[in-house]
Amino acid sequence: MSAARLDVLWSPSHVNQFLTFGTEISLYKADRITHGQVVTGSKALAQGLIRLSDDTTATLLSTNTDIQYMKCVAWYPKKEPEFLLAVGQANGRVVLTSFGQDGAHDQYGLIGKEFVPRHARQCNSLSWHPNESNMLAAGLDKYRSDSSVLVWDINAKYIADSASSPDKSRVHRDSVGSGEGPSMVSKPLVELGASETALSLAWFTHESKTLLVGMNNKFLKIFDLRDVSRPVNVALTKAVYGVAIDPHVDTRIASYVEGQVSIWDTRVFEKPVLTLTEQRHIAKIAWSPTRYGLLGISCKDSPVVKLYDIQHSGVGGDDYEPAIIERSVQPCGEESLSSFAWHPTHENRLMIITTKGNLTDLTVFERISLSWSPHSSITWACGKRLHHLTAHPTCTAEDDISIKMKRRARNGYGLQTDQISRNADMAPEDSDIRTLWHWLDLVRGLRDEGKIRTVGKGGFKYHGVKSVIKGETNMAGVCMKSDLHYGTLAAGVDKRTIVHTYRSEDRSRALQLCGWNFEKEFRALEDHLERLEGEGEYERAAAIALFNLKIRRAIQTLNKGATSAAHSEDAGDLNLNVVAMALSGYTDEKNTLWREMCGSLRTQLAHPYLRAMFAFLTEEAEGFQDVLNESGLFIQDRVAFACTFLPDARLVDYLEELTSEMVEKGNLEGILLTGLTTDGIDLLENYVNSTADVQTACLAMVQACPSDVSKDTRVQQWIESYRSLLDSWRFWHQRAQFDVHRNLIDPAVKPPQQVFVSCNFCGKSVSSNMLASGRTRGRPMGMRYGSPQKSKISSCPGCRKPLPRCALCLMNMGTASGTIAAKPNKEEKQDFTKEAKQNKFGSWFTWCQTCRHGGHANHMMEWFRDHTECPVTACHCKCMSLDSVGTVTTAEETTVK
Repeated sequence: MSAARLDVLWSPSHVNQFLTFGTEISLYKADRITHGQVVTGSKALAQGLIRLSDDTTATLLSTNTDIQYMKCVAWYPKKEPEFLLAVGQANGRVVLTSFGQDGAHDQYGLIGKEFVPRHARQCNSLSWHPNESNMLAAGLDKYRSDSSVLVWDINAKYIADSASSPDKSRVHRDSVGSGEGPSMVSKPLVELGASETALSLAWFTHESKTLLVGMNNKFLKIFDLRDVSRPVNVALTKAVYGVAIDPHVDTRIASYVEGQVSIWDTRVFEKPVLTLTEQRHIAKIAWSPTRYGLLGISCKDSPVVKLYDIQHSGVGGDDYEPAIIERSVQPCGEESLSSFAWHPTHENRLMIITTKGNLTDLTVFERISLSWSPHSSITWACGKRLHHLTAHPTCTAEDDISIKMKRRARNGYGLQTDQISRNADMAPEDSDIRTLWHWLDLVRGLRDEGKIRTVGKGGFKYHGVKSVIKGETNMAGVCMKSDLHYGTLAAGVDKRTIVHTYRSEDRSRALQLCGWNFEKEFRALEDHLERLEGEGEYERAAAIALFNLKIRRAIQTLNKGATSAAHSEDAGDLNLNVVAMALSGYTDEKNTLWREMCGSLRTQLAHPYLRAMFAFLTEEAEGFQDVLNESGLFIQDRVAFACTFLPDARLVDYLEELTSEMVEKGNLEGILLTGLTTDGIDLLENYVNSTADVQTACLAMVQACPSDVSKDTRVQQWIESYRSLLDSWRFWHQRAQFDVHRNLIDPAVKPPQQVFVSCNFCGKSVSSNMLASGRTRGRPMGMRYGSPQKSKISSCPGCRKPLPRCALCLMNMGTASGTIAAKPNKEEKQDFTKEAKQNKFGSWFTWCQTCRHGGHANHMMEWFRDHTECPVTACHCKCMSLDSVGTVTTAEETTVK
């Protein structure tokens, strides 16, 4: 004989009590663990504590061993009588019992009462009515012509069934406590399902007299107790076990058979709307009483409880299937589960019992859906609760990239078309972004002046220094060999040093991209140095003068900086005159005290440009590693220095190394090397990954349009992400200006049509399809000869379904707006101007956005001059009063402008 299956039930009236049953019924109380409470060891065992979870324990309150051969148990749904249980037995009897009470102390006279069927057979299921708690439904096995569903009234006073045996009849409940035995009732209130087997049953929550029963391994039947002659609804299926009705939606039910669960909609009861398949035979299913559409499933010999969140389970068509989210919980390790029970009020709380009788109290935490608002607030859903968190008014998040992007977008960032460098002024706190926009402005200026040209097709391209040096921008397409020149570094009359420099056409273009366009313009270097001096960058100006072999000009700049520092504490460095004096003692002799002292003191200088100057003067092997590796220098100055002093092979290697470093770090200064090319996209991708500044990456790449790189999927994703971001901020005007700006740069990018008349069946545009299908042998629709009616189309060109009919003339609305519907005169020249192409407004489609009824514009205007309601019969929509403009004009008064 196999052991009884263990099951568990939460109390419907006491939030912290539950029972288990198998061969006996045990009542437990669940409590929270208090601070310092011992829940393990001999002390806890002596107190009768059972560890349920990390937070709760259980205490055994009572045990009932009076009932034999239990098959099912149902807990009375009301608070009084307390702990009243209905127990179904193997012989079909239903016994009312409790804990620690007998008939003498039962004020309601219910404990010990038995409900006896005419013929003994197994009781398979019990269900208390959720509202009329005196009604108890029992599902029994089949016995000849006897009914298998018996609805008992637990308040019945006496037995009125003459068919019962004499020793069981006429037993009044007053005999309880008098020693005459238990009170027995054998006349049910309602009998259903003659000669059938009731395997499971459940009451509908909101339909007080309606009962769902799984019968005969082939039917789900819905009975209305007000008319028991026949079921009100029947579904043919083998899934008749464990019928459960969603407490939140009466029309949604669940049942199972073997390893398959069927979800039904009673409004479409012919077949299940959803079928769930499990690998093992199912042991129990139950809907959550606290969560809408959440179904729990446990399988035999399985340690897992499956949770299915069933969404959008309304009535659908033949191909309809609700969306589901599946989740699995394994609360007891590898130990197989016997059953589980949802807590009636605590959300997502489960009591689980294993086949060995171990108990686990489990709260299933919700998957949190987090939404970050574009207005710097967070919203997340957790179960039935929606939480919202906003930033405190005293908190500042000026450094957050979302705040920066929003502020820049509001100021028109990236949309300065006349002078691109003005975009840099909107990011004063970020020197890398400023460098990026200044370089783009420089390149555009060189293009406009004709100093750089584009080779090949595809429009102007923003090539970087690396592409220029490698010969990708010249006519030959190969790296040009540089010429060696001998420059003179002169500090005085008798102090001249020969310095090797390299020149080529490609190097000249590269120096222009670096802003060092000093070779062909006499005043260019002087103007550049004066600008730097005006900005207070004396060290940088002195270094650039020195790198251009103007040591005397460098000394003058340092002296200016020292003089400026004497008048303003923040304007410069008072030690610049000391550096100038050191420079004036320059000598090219290898073994001099000057070179030895400058080489040792160089590393102690704080400013990177001062260190680079002495590294240049003390260099012996002409490798200039200390200058090129000085990370404190601006990237354009390092690259320009390399293009001036490095030989071809060494220059290419250095640019490759520096480009790889810039791309890997996502440093925007590296755009000088990569340009807006594929390498530039890689650099911007790393920049976006590290800073989340999709705004700058998008706006920078828009400048590269039209070109092949702008078609890269990453670029398109940045563009669409930024457009969506502007929409989420409700910056409609800025988004529109961005689209216009993008279209001006790349005319090929045209915004798609966003508003059109669509077919009600296939959803395709009716008007655009008409124009496409209206061309015959290259002639527009209006130029086809024949009757004017031939240009009218009464069906959708996409699916050939009929177009809607005018509610007044009942003709299909088939005139294509914006095309000519009449036949041209042979002697007259056809006019295809914009005004001539458009039809009169009276023949256009028009409809109400509320009731969706409509017709030809002139017919609708004539109707609403005298009426307020919709012209369609039985439609009481006040169409014209709902219109925001609401002024009816005649067709003759209406023109299209």
